[in-house]
This record gives sequence, C-alpha cells and structure tokens, in this order.
Amino acid sequence: MMFTWMKRYVPRGLYSRAALIMILPVVTLQLVVSVVFIQRHFAGVTEQMTRTTAREIVLLQHQPAAALPTLAEQLEITITPLSEAEAPEVHQRRWYDLTGIVVTSNFEQMLGNVRALLLPNDDDVDLILNGPDGPVRYSFDRRRVSATNAHQLFVNMLFFGGLMTLIAFIYMRNQLRPITRLAKAADAFGRGRSIPYRPAGAQEVRAAGHAFLDMRARIERHIQQRTMMLSGVSHDLRTPLTRLKLGLAFLEEEDRAPLERDVEDMQKMLDGFLSFSQGANDAPFEEVAAIPMVQQIVEDAQRANIAVDLREVDGDAATLVSLQPMAVRRAVTNLIENATRYGENAEVSVRLSDKMLRIRVEDDGPGIDPDHYSEAVKPFSRLDAARNQDQGGGVGLGLAIANDTARAHGGVLRLSRSAKMGGLCADIVIGR
Repeated sequence: MMFTWMKRYVPRGLYSRAALIMILPVVTLQLVVSVVFIQRHFAGVTEQMTRTTAREIVLLQHQPAAALPTLAEQLEITITPLSEAEAPEVHQRRWYDLTGIVVTSNFEQMLGNVRALLLPNDDDVDLILNGPDGPVRYSFDRRRVSATNAHQLFVNMLFFGGLMTLIAFIYMRNQLRPITRLAKAADAFGRGRSIPYRPAGAQEVRAAGHAFLDMRARIERHIQQRTMMLSGVSHDLRTPLTRLKLGLAFLEEEDRAPLERDVEDMQKMLDGFLSFSQGANDAPFEEVAAIPMVQQIVEDAQRANIAVDLREVDGDAATLVSLQPMAVRRAVTNLIENATRYGENAEVSVRLSDKMLRIRVEDDGPGIDPDHYSEAVKPFSRLDAARNQDQGGGVGLGLAIANDTARAHGGVLRLSRSAKMGGLCADIVIGR
C-alpha cells in the first residue's frame, strides 16, 4: 500500500517495464560507484598533488633572485612577471572539469595570495599570484596537480553503459517476443478469430503457450458440438412440421387456424435455434461500412411492417469496421424484433468513433429489472414478470444471440433502461 503512489510513474508496456527493471539498477550502481570513485580517487589524489605543487611554489617565492631561475627550471615551473593590465582576476576552468574545483580550492587555501587560476585544457596550468612587485604567473604541467580528468570516466561509463544496454535490449526483445505473440493470439481468439500460433521462447512461456492451445482447442470443440447439436435438432424437426402443415391443409378452416398458429410458433422457435447456433460460427471477418449496414437493417425491418426508426447516426458512413456482417445483422434484427414484440415502437441509433462501434436499440415496453440483466442474456431465459411470453412466440434467444455476437467481436452487450422511451435499452459495443 505504501508504494501505490508509484503506479502512475511505472510504464504500462512489458518492454518498458522489463527495460526499467534491467536498466535502473545498473545505472544506479554505476552512478554510486562513479561518485565514490571520484571522491576517493580523483578528489583525494588531486588534493595531495596540489598541496605538493603549492609547497614548491612557496619554496620558489622565498628563494633569492639569483637562484630562482635555476630552481624553477629544475622544478619545471615557468615564472613570468605580469603587469596589472595583463593579469586576469577571474578563475577560468571548463564546466565539466571536476578536479579543477579541488585544485582551485587547495591553492587558495595554501597560498593565500592567489589572484586567478587558469585551467584552459588538460595540459596547462597558469597560476597568477600577487607578489611584492606585482602579479606573477607560474606556469606548469596539469599532470602535476591532478590525475586524468574525471569527465573521461563519465564518458566511458555512458558509452559502454549504452552499448551494453543496447545489446541487453536486443536480447530482451527476443525473449519477450513469444509473450507478445501469445498475447496477440489470445486477444484474437477473444475476438472470435483463430490465428496461427506456435509456442516458442523460454520454458515457462512455452508451457503457457501449450496451455493456451489446449484451451482454444477445447473451446472450439465445444462450440462446434453445440452448433452441430442445435442445427441437427432444428433440421430434424422441420420434417414433422412440414407433415403437420400438410395434414392441417385438409382440415376445416375454423379447426385449422389455431393449429396453424401453433405450427407457425414452432417454426419461429426452430428459426431461433438455428440463429443461436449460427451466432458462434466461424464466418470470416470482413471490412464493412457499419453505418450503411445498420441503416439497411432498419429499412428491411420497416418493409416488414415493424415499427422501428433510425433515430441518430454519429460518425463517418464511409469508415470500414472489421465485422462478421451476417452475425451482426442477425443480432441487431433480433434486438429490433424483441423491442417491437414487447413494446409498440423501437428506435435504433449508431455511433462510430475511432475507438468503438455502438449500436443501440430502445423500446417503449415494460423493460427488464436491473437485477435480472445477467439472467436475461442467458440462452432460453424467459423473464415472465417483465416480458410476458404470451406477447410473442420467442424462446428467449434474442438477447443471447446479440450477447454471443458482441463477445465474438471482442465487445459486450449492455442493458439499461431507456431514458427517452422508458423501456429496455440494448447496446452492442464493439471495440476497434
């Protein structure tokens, strides 16, 4: 709980998180080691060498004029008197010259009369001191006061650290690629598609891949068995229904009418079974203009004397969406028929954005209690208290078909109460 605030700063992608786990400890360790090394080695060695050079300069300052040139030559220090105009008064060093800070501090502390210290490069040092007769410049080699500059350590650390990170990232990408392929295969299967997948990678990833393939095979086998069973039952029942229709044709009109209605209801039930079994079929996905398709569904329903209107269209009609056209058409048609079966009027609206497709069907019927929404989408479910079965010959498959279709497209069927019409509001929401 104490680290929950860090979640907003943690990357969401697998590659980014793995890179963070790999790079952060290495970079932290390099920084700590570099700082400690600079403090212990560069700072300590530079301070010792600077103090030695400062003692030599103090020695030169107390020598007689006659012996000064010889001693300065032996110490490899060049002494040059300067005028006030020639002598600078400001220290000079490069911004990344870390040891220059230690050199300047030690000279000021030990000599006291430092006017300026010039550190223009890695080879030369010009120390300007205020002497009795005016400014004096002491020039000597940079190697006498400091080791190789610390910035070279940072350059080497960044170069080789970046090189090793690149090599590690390439290796890590090869290790994470099988996980990404497994995620794509699982996501595609959740959207009703079955793409080729072969387990690869580390042992644990292979085990997860084989488990996914076994699960996919069992689900596909279950769907196929359900489809074959419902299709077989529905097909076999058509033959006795046909014989019943022929037998009823020989009866008197007054005796035939109610029996024909019963046969017609049975025919509708069989059509519902077939629609439900075909809702989970393996039809290919196609790039379809979703808005014109919904408009055509509404027009077809209106030609069949169904009281439905297209209320709202939001989106570009030319935009294509990957769908199973027949399955979506069947699902929307079932929602419209349900709406007009339990209500007098129905309205359809469609919204298409960059992220999702939403097809909404509303009615002015009694609606469904919110506590029964989950029960309503189950196959063969009849909520008699809300939707009187005497008002239609359905078998409780309309919402189930729409729910299966939405799930096959990686979407969801949402039920709610219509704010405008007061009845049921059914939304098929499909992500893009």
